[in-house]
Amino acid sequence: MIHIITDSTNDLDAKTIAEHNIEVLPLYVNFSDASYQDGVDITTPELYKLVEEKNELPKTAAIPQQTFIDVFSKYVEAGDEVIFTGISKQMSRTYENAVLAAREVDESKIFIVDSMNLSTGIGLLVLKACKYRDEGKSAKEIAEALNKDNKRVLSQFAIERMDYLYKGGRCSGMAKIFGTLLKIKPIIAVRDGKMHVAKKPHGKMKVALDIMIEQLKGDLSRLDRDVVLITHSLAFEYCDYIKSEISKFLGDTPILCTVAGCVISSHCGQGTIGILYMVNEE
Repeated sequence: MIHIITDSTNDLDAKTIAEHNIEVLPLYVNFSDASYQDGVDITTPELYKLVEEKNELPKTAAIPQQTFIDVFSKYVEAGDEVIFTGISKQMSRTYENAVLAAREVDESKIFIVDSMNLSTGIGLLVLKACKYRDEGKSAKEIAEALNKDNKRVLSQFAIERMDYLYKGGRCSGMAKIFGTLLKIKPIIAVRDGKMHVAKKPHGKMKVALDIMIEQLKGDLSRLDRDVVLITHSLAFEYCDYIKSEISKFLGDTPILCTVAGCVISSHCGQGTIGILYMVNEE
């Protein structure tokens, strides 16, 4: 049996996770006086409530190596194999801890894949892994395929509020003032495992949403039609708008809307929304 395991930053919804028999291991969200497991004992609405109450932005922490050892050992001892892919190794120690655990348990039975992504950029790869598993591919074949697929994922997010980036030390005070004055809604893209500012539209959030929609439309000829994902941090109105607009040109391509978990939300803030999909190799 092949077990598909990911971490809580994958941001797929609970229904999809259950339907595909995916196991999720939580990262940690830490305030000065309390620690929570992402998606286990804290939800995204609860996170934002605590941020307001404590006037404190939480720190996030990787999955410990011992957690991976415990989970991997259980399956290997049962004669099973494991595929794990989670948050990019450029963004968290989670990947490194998984690799070290696999070495300690049995590397021949455990395959660790760098998603080179975050949020449902990871989720896209996890769904591909499930598809390959259901097609009868071996764990090694799945890992080999995912190590190519990770370069086909396109992830972009529009950030409504810059205060989370600012409070988290992710942009300078000057950048925060500059962004506020010009009403910038930066679009963050994930490429090669790292985040960077792709565009800096200013004005209403709809401007940034329309830019992302147009990018997807421009990629139609090479779009992987398995699924297009819209992931947001409590930005339901924006999600409805994007889904309505992209439905006009996506035809029968499935569109899945999900809410970002606490780790992703603690870094980007409420109102953030992204469009994530895969493209075929040209």
